[in-house]
Amino acid sequence: MFIVDAHLDLAYNALGYGRNPRHPLTHIRATEKRDRHRGQATVAFDAMQKGGIGLCFGTLFVSPASRKNPSFENDIIYLNAQEAHKLAMTQLDFYHRLADEDERIRLVGTLADLDEVIASNPNLPEVQNLREVDKRLIGIVPLMEGADPIREPEEVEYWYERGLRAVGLAWDDTRYADGDWQAKRGLTDDGRSLLEIMAQYNFILDLTHMSDQAIFEALDRYEGPIIASHSNGRALVPTERQLSDDQIRLIGERGGVIGTVLFNKFLRAGHSMGDPKHLVTLDHVVAHIDHVCQVLGSAAHVGIGSDLDGGFGREDIPSEMDNIADEALIAPKLAERGYSETDVANIMGGNWLNLLRRVLP
Repeated sequence: MFIVDAHLDLAYNALGYGRNPRHPLTHIRATEKRDRHRGQATVAFDAMQKGGIGLCFGTLFVSPASRKNPSFENDIIYLNAQEAHKLAMTQLDFYHRLADEDERIRLVGTLADLDEVIASNPNLPEVQNLREVDKRLIGIVPLMEGADPIREPEEVEYWYERGLRAVGLAWDDTRYADGDWQAKRGLTDDGRSLLEIMAQYNFILDLTHMSDQAIFEALDRYEGPIIASHSNGRALVPTERQLSDDQIRLIGERGGVIGTVLFNKFLRAGHSMGDPKHLVTLDHVVAHIDHVCQVLGSAAHVGIGSDLDGGFGREDIPSEMDNIADEALIAPKLAERGYSETDVANIMGGNWLNLLRRVLP
């Protein structure tokens, strides 16, 4: 099965925490300093290949200096747009170097790139020959999480030429969406201008982290493709960080896809980071996926956007999971829930692939 994960902070973790995904996961775990705030690493290319994750959205993520959170204490912080631009461009350069230096990696910016990655990942449900696994390519679609590195809206063209294909306006403080979901404010004038120019290049707009007001305004204004790369259902975890049923309906109506987050705090109501791992299972993951499907009456608009190693680690993902390879365990759980083979394949990756086929040049 071809699995797509729509949200991985690969460059951020490599440059900020020394978690080079080219190294085996066992090496990363053995050599990194244990960080009680971020937890044990779960992502590396060898684990992705083992689990059948053939494509991911790799983020450009930098944190505003105003952010006060021990899980994000590192030197990838910015005071202004110029600093944000430089740091995010360094992360994009990191992805280009990966593609240049590692024969397993392809940056995906066109349909031809996507087809090459898919062709290298045949259905191998019972792979015995590890050399066959090693031949699988991993595609990376660059996604900017928080648009402050775009110094002015007109700069979008340059980012597109460098391979960026998706942009989320908000993370924390941002001059484009006037804060994030906690700020409860809408788009700024710069944000409206940015959306107008993004649409000219058919950028994917990521609604995750945006406030309710900003989401509804963006859905009304933006004519290009829409996703929520890593958002769960508010009906199951009632905070404004998650999507309301109305937002889910509107994203579905626009042909968008919603990525299910594998963070226990976002999977179980009332759960806090550090609570016992056994309290959250893959049944919680399936419940969030199923909720989107029930709201929309279709399995065509939901997938995985794990955010693994995005400020949490092995200790704060569902009890059956140790690392990213275990995303494959979601598929049989969906089948147990009654989902058809086709629907399972689409949820695990096909929905993201269908969206990319509509969007990429």
